[in-house]
Amino acid sequence: MDIKKTITIGSQTNKPLTVKRFGYGTMRLTGEDIWGEPKNRAEALAILKATSENGIQFLDTADYYGQDVTNRLIAEALHPYNKDLVICTKVGADRGADKSWRVYDKPEHLRASIENNLKTLRIEQIQLVHFRVMPGSNTSFEDSLNAMFEMQKEGKILHIGLSNVNEEELNAALSMGNIASVENAFGYEQRTTFSVYGQEVRGMQEIMGICVENNIPMIPFFSLQSSLPNSENKIAEIAKNHNATSAQINLAWLLHYNDLILPIPGTSRLSHFKENIDAFSIQLTEEEMAFLG
Repeated sequence: MDIKKTITIGSQTNKPLTVKRFGYGTMRLTGEDIWGEPKNRAEALAILKATSENGIQFLDTADYYGQDVTNRLIAEALHPYNKDLVICTKVGADRGADKSWRVYDKPEHLRASIENNLKTLRIEQIQLVHFRVMPGSNTSFEDSLNAMFEMQKEGKILHIGLSNVNEEELNAALSMGNIASVENAFGYEQRTTFSVYGQEVRGMQEIMGICVENNIPMIPFFSLQSSLPNSENKIAEIAKNHNATSAQINLAWLLHYNDLILPIPGTSRLSHFKENIDAFSIQLTEEEMAFLG
């Protein structure tokens, strides 16, 4: 089965962004617990430079990854940016001094986050921003999203997406304005609700269905999480057929599953990054996809 090599974000607008259908998520470039500087700063910078060398045109970041760490690394490694590079960031959360994950979604919080991202990334407009929905918020979803649309009108944001949304929130957002992308948990084993970092991760198969109906790209996170031993995992069986790793087949499955999926696997190791890149060339047969389900 051939896969579509590119994907378009914001196809419903007059400023669409078309990128290679394989990106890189920067979260793992931080220190332990997604906090502080990387253990190997030189390798982190080398990975970011390798994204450009390997034709990666989509980077996912957030100013709360390590407290501005990934943003600063991106700028150091890649600024001035290639014209075809899309940098996507997230707002709606921040980190406490105790390394806790906190809600940060009041309109004034979102504006502060956008300004901070613009500064640390050294750009005048963010091409794509995902509003991250966090559990325990005291701000209405509509108030937060309206603040995002207001900053879009001001030119600070080109396209707005959503992250960690449920069906009700995504449908509400679509009634309020254009949603360019969705970043939710989705992967071979992540098609039902599960918890990570003590939080419920929402929106799986149902969210994917809404994205397909509205031609909205899905940018999956935690797509490589696996709870099955290789002896019980169909992915591992297919991996043997291709002389590949289970992670590579997970990524290949995403690419074959639907043309609207843009994988963004992250890693802090250059060797692992190169393995992930190779997954873009793996071709699964219709029989293999049927076997995987």
